[in-house]
Amino acid sequence: MRFCMVTTFYPPYNFGGDGIFVRELAVSLVRLGHSVRVIHCEDAYRLGSNTSDPGLPRRYDDEGVQVCRLKSSLGALSPLLTQQLGHPALKAGAISDLLNDDFDVINYHNISLVGGPAILSLGEAPVKLYTLHEHWLVCATHIFWKNGVKRCDSRQCLQCCLRSGVPPQFWRYTGLARRHLEQIDCLIAPSQFTANQHKQLYPGVPTRIVPLYSRLAPSREMTGNWSRNDPPRFVYSGRITASKGVESVLEQFTALEEYELVLAGDGDALPQLRERFAHYPNIHFTGRLYEASLIELYSSATALIFPSIAPETFGLTAVEAMACGTPAIVRDSGGCAEIIETTKAGFVYKEDSELPALLHRMVRQTGLREQLSELAVNAVQRFYTRQRYLNDYLAVIEELRGF
Repeated sequence: MRFCMVTTFYPPYNFGGDGIFVRELAVSLVRLGHSVRVIHCEDAYRLGSNTSDPGLPRRYDDEGVQVCRLKSSLGALSPLLTQQLGHPALKAGAISDLLNDDFDVINYHNISLVGGPAILSLGEAPVKLYTLHEHWLVCATHIFWKNGVKRCDSRQCLQCCLRSGVPPQFWRYTGLARRHLEQIDCLIAPSQFTANQHKQLYPGVPTRIVPLYSRLAPSREMTGNWSRNDPPRFVYSGRITASKGVESVLEQFTALEEYELVLAGDGDALPQLRERFAHYPNIHFTGRLYEASLIELYSSATALIFPSIAPETFGLTAVEAMACGTPAIVRDSGGCAEIIETTKAGFVYKEDSELPALLHRMVRQTGLREQLSELAVNAVQRFYTRQRYLNDYLAVIEELRGF
């Protein structure tokens, strides 16, 4: 089949996980013998990056994927117009030309700065999918983080944008998104929670749930580094921001001196939190880690803590830790709890006050960590592999094609 992936970010011009996921999917499809074109907006990456970043390679192996990197002579103005108008604007002609091909499937991903909702009406194909990587379609902050200080509890979107420093997008108060979503055959959601959030606003659009997968495949080397004789160590991996709930975990560990807490990642809250908790010998900040170091951290930990306050679309970090044989303790926020419900490889908590008891249980209950580790590895191999994702993804396409 001939596929076209439309996404704002794509490696090496990407932030976060959605661009990496699109590349993984595109390369996997090519290896199966399919043809894949990717359309993405390089200008969007330049908006938030250091343009002289030496980390960007001059050449990048696209591994058989045809990658079309869009750049406007007006640079950052192009994605800014798209953000405000919900339309490809300056790139509309180039995108229309690239989509005007004999594709079997057009799969839209993060379209926030490459074309907005209007891009969904560009291009014709027997199957048109929209994969939900975040809550952008139903929330201007993308993460249900109200006024920049708390989880969203009611829709006051314009006020929230102003208080959060997000430029108001007035197309959100029109029928623009609903109108262009009529061109989509199916939304692909990674969790039931994410599917439900979109069904509330767009009940007429069919939705299928296809959970994400771990790029890490369990192996003896990855899962055998933990020992009950080692001091208890808990880890957090991800963005260090207010919405991730990291501060409350740090505060709990100031009274848990016998337990080590290691936080891997960066974010706007990191400098302040690192300074505030610098004098606690059981708390360590590593900054961002490369994959090999992250695997070593996961596999030697007693458990992963996933404390996000803002509801996650899925919770891929928990699955990646489980691939290393590490159980997860997650806050009941968004799709994270569904992973624990599926795997039984950890615990779910609602209130901060519940966390210490779960930490103590993980450390003190004989055989518990070993039992949960076995459940984690078995569940990843059953539910969260690349092959399982591809099978489910292609099955949705065959269903929509009527085969």
